[in-house]
Order: sequence, then C-alpha cells, then structure tokens
Amino acid sequence: MAHLTESPSDKERFMCIYPAYINSKRTLAEGRRIASEKAVENPTCAEIRDVLTAAGMNVHVENKMYPREWNRDVQFRGRVRVQVKKEDGSLYLDKFSSRKDVMFYLAEMIPKLKTRTQKSSAGDVAAQQGEGGKKGKKKKK
Repeated sequence: MAHLTESPSDKERFMCIYPAYINSKRTLAEGRRIASEKAVENPTCAEIRDVLTAAGMNVHVENKMYPREWNRDVQFRGRVRVQVKKEDGSLYLDKFSSRKDVMFYLAEMIPKLKTRTQKSSAGDVAAQQGEGGKKGKKKKK
C-alpha cells in the first residue's frame, strides 16, 4: 500500500487543476467546474502555471491526462499542482481559500496574459485592414 503523506508541502497534497476545469468550451459533463461566462476559452497548462507562478504560488506541472479528455493530443495533456497550504497548515495565499477561488482567479488572469492579448490585437488589426480594403473597392465602383 502506498504511503500517504500528511505534510501540506508534499506534492501529493497539492491541489490539482486541469485546464478542462476552467475551459469555456467544455460542458459541466466534460469537466468544467465554473460558470461558462467566467471561464476561459481553451486554457493551457503553461498559462495556468504562468499565472499561478506570477501570483507567488508553489506550482508543479505534471504530464497527465484529464480522465474525461477524449482527445489524446499533446496540447490537451497536463495537470498543474498548486500548493495551497504551508507546512504549518495555514493558507499559502489568503486570497485562495478554496479550489473555486483559484479557478476564478485563473479565469480572470489568463485572458490578460501577453500571449493572449498580442494574438487577439494582431488578429483584430488584420481583420480591420481587410474589411477596410473591401469597403474601399465597393465605393470605387
């Protein structure tokens, strides 16, 4: 039988977060744990890791699959473990008193990441330029 550890600083005691928990493209049956309006579109393990590391959390990424995930592609792999409690049992960060708090924080911060804001702003500029060109041609005729 495996030895169960009681210390909050052991990785086995860290909170597990799969990207599916905060993915707005998922249904509740597919594993989403928060409201779809508050969730993020297709978050990755790297984004979750970056946000929690920036918040000062102790984070560990594992190469695991979410059990309800039917797609076996590499982009859907990954599980993030987060240390929520310190060695003495107190909370690591006061703002994260529950699993939901961590998920809501992730859903709020991931869209603000540079990788997400740069992609969307570049796409918007290209779309606007494309539309502008079409409108100009119509006016000339």
